[in-house]
Order: sequence, then structure tokens, then C-alpha cells
Amino acid sequence: MSTKDYRSKRNFDKTGEPRGSSGRSSSKKPQFVIQKHDSSTLHYDFRIEADGVLKSWAVPKGPSTDPGEKRLAVPTEDHPLEYANFEGVIPEDEYGGGTVLVWDRGSYENVTEKDGEIQPIGKAIEAGHVLIDLRGEKIRGGYALHRTGSGDNARWLLIKIDDEHADARRNPVSTEQKSVKSDRTMKQVANDEGGNDE
Repeated sequence: MSTKDYRSKRNFDKTGEPRGSSGRSSSKKPQFVIQKHDSSTLHYDFRIEADGVLKSWAVPKGPSTDPGEKRLAVPTEDHPLEYANFEGVIPEDEYGGGTVLVWDRGSYENVTEKDGEIQPIGKAIEAGHVLIDLRGEKIRGGYALHRTGSGDNARWLLIKIDDEHADARRNPVSTEQKSVKSDRTMKQVANDEGGNDE
């Protein structure tokens, strides 16, 4: 896995996004982050640490806590691990321009099994079926990422597992809109001159 595609799409003289060249190693507990991104369309970027990068999917409606809802998740390029901490404004003339807010973050446990053993997360992603247990500030419990179709027709779905953290009445993308990093709203992040407060 490589962040070559990520770097090729960005001009780091213009954007405050991390280059991803600090050599940060993977953490003992793999991390996940969900970034709310007001680009050409508002969506949520769901990212999980795997094999030294953040594997990434754009989820138009954001994650759900209702096991009955299947949320479309469109794969995007791998991002560097440092991106998990990025919050700010990407210039409109840059790839993915718009405001980015750290909506949720935490660690996760890979619980994907095959033949009675935990399958490495990279292999699970490659196989198109991932089960993870999230330990975030807003989102917790089991989630499945499942790929349907193949080639250009491949689509992924993000689905909440029916466990003690499932709640069909809860709608966190509507009711919990502030950053877990800075306690700011999207508007406050957008109005913060320079965008990135690192």
C-alpha cells in the first residue's frame, strides 16, 4: 500500500494537508478516523489504519448506528497516517477542496475471521469483507465493510453490527456535529484563517 496517488493529487505549497513523509510508524492499537468533509458534496471520510496507511472510503450519508441501514462507501486513495489529525480548509482549487473536520476518532480491533483465525486487516480488505470493533468518541462497536461486485462495478457498504452499541433511534451525524479534536463546528473551522490548527 502506498500514498503515491495521494501525493500526486496535491500541491503541498498550497494545501495544509500532511505530506506523509515523517516516517510515522503504525501504532500498537490501529487507529480509525471519520472526517466530515464539505467538498463538492458534503460527505464523511471513513479511514482505518492498515499496513502503514489509512485505507479510506467516502461515505456520503455518514456512518449509521442502525444495523438496518446500509451506507454506501466509495473507496478513495490511501492517505498517510498523519492525515488522521488533519482538520482545516483545503483550498478550493486543490483536489478535494473544502472544509475538513475530525468528526470522530479512536482505536479499533480487527475481528475479521477466516477458518477460525483472525485474518490480517490488509488481506481482509483485499478479500472485500472486513469486520472491525470501533472504540471512538461518537461511534462504538462492530461495523462491517463489505464489497459487492467487482472491477469498475465494485461498491462497498458500511453496516453497523447488531450489538450493544446499535441504536436505530440515534442519528449522530445530525445530532453530534462538533469536532472531537477541537470542539468546533464546520463553520468555525472554515472561518479559522489558515484552516489547519496544528
